[in-house]
This record gives sequence, C-alpha cells and structure tokens, in this order.
Amino acid sequence: MTNSSQAIDVHAHYGNYERTDAPSLIGQFCSGDARTVVQRALDVNISTTIVSPLAALLPRGQSNTYSGNQEAFEVVSNTPGLLQWAVINPLESRSFAQAEELLATPKCVGIKLHPEEHVYPISEHGNALFEFAAKHNAVVLVHSGDPYSLPEDFVPYANRHPNISIILAHLGNGGGASGDPTLQVRAVQRAQHGNIFTDTSSARSLAPNLIEWAVSEIGAEKILFGTDTPLYFTAMQKIRIDEAAISTAQKQQILWDNAVNLWDAELFERNAVC
Repeated sequence: MTNSSQAIDVHAHYGNYERTDAPSLIGQFCSGDARTVVQRALDVNISTTIVSPLAALLPRGQSNTYSGNQEAFEVVSNTPGLLQWAVINPLESRSFAQAEELLATPKCVGIKLHPEEHVYPISEHGNALFEFAAKHNAVVLVHSGDPYSLPEDFVPYANRHPNISIILAHLGNGGGASGDPTLQVRAVQRAQHGNIFTDTSSARSLAPNLIEWAVSEIGAEKILFGTDTPLYFTAMQKIRIDEAAISTAQKQQILWDNAVNLWDAELFERNAVC
C-alpha cells in the first residue's frame, strides 16, 4: 500500500456518532476521539486534519451546536495535528456570534454548515449564512448532495460573494447509492468566480473512475482531500487518491496544494503533527 504522499485532510470529525436510526454497533464503529483521529491520520502520512465535532451535528435535529463548538475549541487547542471548523446552525442563533469569536482564533480556519443534520433547507437560511461568511472572507465547508443541501443550491451564493470559497463536501453524493454522482462537479462548473470546490469525503468517491472523471471535468485544482473520519476509515480514503489513475502532480494538488492555496503553507506547517 502506498502512503508516501503527505496530505491535509480538510473534512473530518471526532466524537460519538449518535444516530437514532442506526444500530448501536454502527455508532461504535463510526465514533472516534481526537487522539484516534490524529493517529489514523499519522498512519497514512496526513499531517493536519480539520475537524468539526460530531456533538455539534448529532443527533439529527437535536444537537447542541454551541456546546459542541466550545468543546472542539478546547480539544483542538490541545491536540497537535488538528484545526477546527466553526459549525453554524441558523436555528441556533448564538452560533453566529460564537463562530465570529472562533474565527478570530489561530486554529479555526472557516465555517461548517450541515443543513441535513440541522434540518433546514439551505434556500431558507442561505442569505444570512453566506452574508456572514462574506463579512469574514471565510472558507465554508458544506454538506452537499441531499435534499436540503443540493450542490446547485449553493451556486448563487458563491456567485454573489466572490470573496468566499465554498467546498461542497462528498464528491459523487447525489442522495444515496442510486443518486446522481455528477452534482458537485456540475456546481463547480457553474461558479462564475471559480470559488466552488469539492472534496473526496464520500463513500461514492471510492467507486472506480469517479475521482478520475472529476479530474477530467473540473481539474485536480478544484478537488480537496477529505476523509469524513471517523465515519469512514482514513487509510481507505487516502489510498484511493494515492492509487488513482491520475498524475503525481494531480495527486499532489488534491492531497496538499489546494488546501495550501485556500489558506497558507505556514498554517499547516505550524499545526502539523509528525
């Protein structure tokens, strides 16, 4: 197995996977504390992982975003190798002010939105969310591919706010196993300012040819590496890029360069774990 390429994981979590619609054993399998997340990253040469706490997202429609963010601030501050997304839930209004405070701290790199777990259509709250993001020149990671968060629904906000960057999570996710795998790619293509990206943090991205097709459609420069760990096994996601039928330079873009271009190399050098 090839793990020689150093990587930055832009989409990860830590904590307990609490789903009322899943067997308890699945919850155990998909849970992992910060130490576990960092160790799995180290095992496959991922030097920095950007996390949001599962406690800020789950259980669906019942999470406490504020307390999850606060816990993550403490955990990430004390865990080399981790950086933080500030989760905003528009149904929990105090999460806006909290995110503003977190964005001013050195280990918080942007905003995480999850309309599906927080149970709201992005069309109803997108104006407020992306005006806030634009005020802070933020990078925004959004869950995408399900009814409340279709990739195409984010395009108008990206076009309206050229100073923000939107990462559409879960390349190939189109609402389940039988869904349309092209949704994220088509949204990237519709961005007037080139400020929409996607990440590889999906089970669908493991399918033969999807990564390769996406690179041929939008270029490797629009795809970032993400694992969605601990929901998925970090090494599985990493080797999919290491062994993809694309050039070494394109792998480098996905695994490292694109994250450095969105933020800066010094941020990752300062927070890397070896």
